[in-house]
Amino acid sequence: MMVFPLFWFLFSFVSSTLPTQANTFPPCNETEKLALLRFKRALFDPGNSLSSWSAHDDCCEWNGVRCHNITGRVIKLHLSNSCILNSEISCHQFALGGKVSPALLQLEFLNYLDLSYNEFGGAPIPSFLGSIRSLTYLDLFAASFGGLIPPQLGNLSNLHYLILGGSYYSSNSEKEPPSLYVENLHWISHLSSLEYLIMFQVDLHKEVHWVELTSMLPSLYDLVLYDCKIDNMSPSLKYVNFTSLTFLFLSWNNFIHEIPNWLFNLNTSLLGLNLQGNQFTGQIPESYGQLKHLESLSLEFNSFDGPIPSSIGNLSSLTSLDLFGNKLNGTLPSSLWLLQNLVHLYIGNNSLVGTVSEAHLKKLSKLKSLDMSSTSLIFKVKPNWMPPFQLERLYMSSCHLGPNFPTWLQTQTSLFHLDISNSGIIGVAPTWFWKWASRMNGLIDLSNNKISGNLSGVWFNSTRIHLNSNCFTGLLPALSSNVIALNMANNSFSGPISQFFCQKLNRTSQLEALDLSNKDLSGQLPQCWNSWSFLTHLNLGNNNLSGKIPDSLSSVFSLEALDLQNNSFSGSIPSSLRHFTSLGLLDLSVNQLLGNIPNWIGELTSLNVLSLRSNKLTGEIPLQICRLAALIVLDLADNELSGFIPKCLNNFSLMAAIKTPNGLFTALQYSRYEIFVESLILMTVGREFEYKGILKIC
Repeated sequence: MMVFPLFWFLFSFVSSTLPTQANTFPPCNETEKLALLRFKRALFDPGNSLSSWSAHDDCCEWNGVRCHNITGRVIKLHLSNSCILNSEISCHQFALGGKVSPALLQLEFLNYLDLSYNEFGGAPIPSFLGSIRSLTYLDLFAASFGGLIPPQLGNLSNLHYLILGGSYYSSNSEKEPPSLYVENLHWISHLSSLEYLIMFQVDLHKEVHWVELTSMLPSLYDLVLYDCKIDNMSPSLKYVNFTSLTFLFLSWNNFIHEIPNWLFNLNTSLLGLNLQGNQFTGQIPESYGQLKHLESLSLEFNSFDGPIPSSIGNLSSLTSLDLFGNKLNGTLPSSLWLLQNLVHLYIGNNSLVGTVSEAHLKKLSKLKSLDMSSTSLIFKVKPNWMPPFQLERLYMSSCHLGPNFPTWLQTQTSLFHLDISNSGIIGVAPTWFWKWASRMNGLIDLSNNKISGNLSGVWFNSTRIHLNSNCFTGLLPALSSNVIALNMANNSFSGPISQFFCQKLNRTSQLEALDLSNKDLSGQLPQCWNSWSFLTHLNLGNNNLSGKIPDSLSSVFSLEALDLQNNSFSGSIPSSLRHFTSLGLLDLSVNQLLGNIPNWIGELTSLNVLSLRSNKLTGEIPLQICRLAALIVLDLADNELSGFIPKCLNNFSLMAAIKTPNGLFTALQYSRYEIFVESLILMTVGREFEYKGILKIC
């Protein structure tokens, strides 16, 4: 399934880099310089993005300002938070905020205003922007404006680009992001020059005639209404006057009806159609075959049923077809394999049946992405098959690929995402595979097969590796410092665990999630944790580990989940664990730990799960445990505890809200890791339950 951040789509319209002006250009207008300085004073600029805006310098040389090369009048303000292009750093420190000053009204030739990816804290879009009649480009995307969109924007009759909505909040923010809304869209019909209309998470549910109003824009090329709460595409309309529309993007709305017929009248202009993430029902109409110029079609995550229409073969220009996540059934139409311009094909997560052979794929020489996962399709090719394509992404999880290991993979030299998990592969992984895989820097997922082989001496370089639930043996493999997630649970690896953690790395490991549970690993936990400081999820449960839990484990200060259950650890619960203030899961059950439950346990206020079951802990339950208000699971059974049960346990509201095992299942679903899981065994009234794959702590 192909997913691109929306800002890349937005940035495709215009260059984010303004050309450098020659020194021979005339100086800026003095009145406009003073207006820009007033505009700057009203802003909050924590990253000093406007440090070049000095009264002593030519404003045409200021960062983000562009002047006309003859008149010297300000024509562009490009003040987007360019930090968004760098995923390695937090961008809030560079975001402009504060107030948008009406001093902009004095820039009478301003035609371009970009304030995207800034932080205006839910402030309303200033209505005076509708008075800057010279504007042809207005971009307020992800700038955290909120409230009613001022209908005065309808006065901008020269506007070509209008981009509104969204907030660039970090994933850790607890604040509810501000949102924009409209009472109606009547004002939009006055923007007679508009070519690109993009609204992101703008509440449009009150405007039931949005189709009729936007279709009145004679020059509209691209219409993007992403997650705008609209639920009606006017299905009764037979004809809509979108004479110039080339791209229609209506993903993640609330449509619960069949595809309207008017859509298929756009057969002369439409190049891209994206309806993903809605609740469209019924069969995919054969009428789609009328959209003969279509290059991209995305219908993923809807409720379409029935077969894929044979008319799909009429879309000879199609480069991307995404039908992932529907209720489609039946066999694949033979016409599908005639789409020789296809680059991306996603048909996974449907009830499709039948066999796909090399004969079907022989014309798809341009294919780079193929997703047949979670279907009943059988992929059957000869052992010596030479594919006509070079894939970059292959997703064949939970379809019939085995029993033989797919030897044709070694011809794919550009692959960086490979998921062939749960695909019925049995037998030894060929020796060439591990050297071939070491060149991949994306995903390798072979989990839930019956693949065997000795991995001693194998070296992994991909960022995400999932080999869990197979038959691999030998010592644990070596890692590149590039690996971010590694799951090798439920195999037959053996040997001392210290050899893995004390391996030499060329720099600090980037590993965040590690699951080595359910193996035959032995020995004591080593002292060499300094190279693993990025770890957030660590699961070493169900092994033969012994000795004390080392204090040096505190070097892994970002841990969010620590599972050491069912080993032979001894000694007391180390005080170094008190430094794990982000810990959401701590499972030390079924070991030989001694001593009291420490008072400092109450400092771990992020804990959702605390399991100390089946140890040799003594003393009373400390009252400090009452501070763990976020607890959902607390298991202290099968110890030698004495004294009273603290009454405050009745105040754990999250725990009290869980009435059934299913409720527990729902309440414990968190994580940014798709496959890394924690399991938890609970003792409930003498009965043991295992909850697996649900404790995803983020």
